[in-house]
Amino acid sequence: MYALSSFVAGFVFGTGLVVSGMVNPAKVQGFLDLAGAWDPSLALVMAGAVVVGAAAFALAGRRASTVLGAPMALPTTRVIDARLVLGSLAFGVGWGLAGFCPGPALVALGAGKLKAVVFVAAMLAGMLVFELAERARSRGESVPRDTALPGA
Repeated sequence: MYALSSFVAGFVFGTGLVVSGMVNPAKVQGFLDLAGAWDPSLALVMAGAVVVGAAAFALAGRRASTVLGAPMALPTTRVIDARLVLGSLAFGVGWGLAGFCPGPALVALGAGKLKAVVFVAAMLAGMLVFELAERARSRGESVPRDTALPGA
């Protein structure tokens, strides 16, 4: 049942990405080009995602288990630290340069787009480097992970 529900959720998500134009790097870059020919259409997609996500998190926060019976595992930290800020900046720069974020890149990869192949390879390499750095960091960690930024 978990595999079927995962497949259905992924299919609905991928279909939404295709219908909204999020798998088209030119459309994404048009949205991010505030000084040029700005395309605000993806703002509506994002607003819709935020509304659905907020409602889902509010509902999930009141539950002890998922619909399929697994324990509910929601994030607990609310700390804005340097790792979060730097990761967000790296994500934004990558999104702006390539016109892809991970979900749409995987959809475009499935469609055989060469640019998506390059992006996904770079994404996987970045994930590997991060994992190796985290392992090295955890072996020599003396500072708590959730050190907040000054003023946060």
